[in-house]
Amino acid sequence: LRVKMSVLNDALKNMVNAEKAGKRQVLLRPVSKVVVKFLRVMQKHGYINEFEIIDDKRAGKIIVDLNGRLNKCGVISPRFDLAVKNFEKVIYQILPSRQFGFVVLTTNQGIMDN
Repeated sequence: LRVKMSVLNDALKNMVNAEKAGKRQVLLRPVSKVVVKFLRVMQKHGYINEFEIIDDKRAGKIIVDLNGRLNKCGVISPRFDLAVKNFEKVIYQILPSRQFGFVVLTTNQGIMDN
């Protein structure tokens, strides 16, 4: 029995792997609030289509419809403190170019995207 360290990281890896394998759908489990919010952000920016949360009376599952637009996504770990004044600089280091990509932050006020 392995303890899930990062539910979000596992979910994102599974999505990228399914996308690379050309799958149209991917099953993510377990479900967490953070994963659901993250998927909503991805949906808003058009990286995934619909997703459906299945309550199996355990940890739950999410079925995500992929659309082929996802190249890469992942979690930056360990989490580190980010001052607002350094924000732009950090984003430049993370993203491949100015034209595309999003950084999604989890904060104590919820999830933000740039």
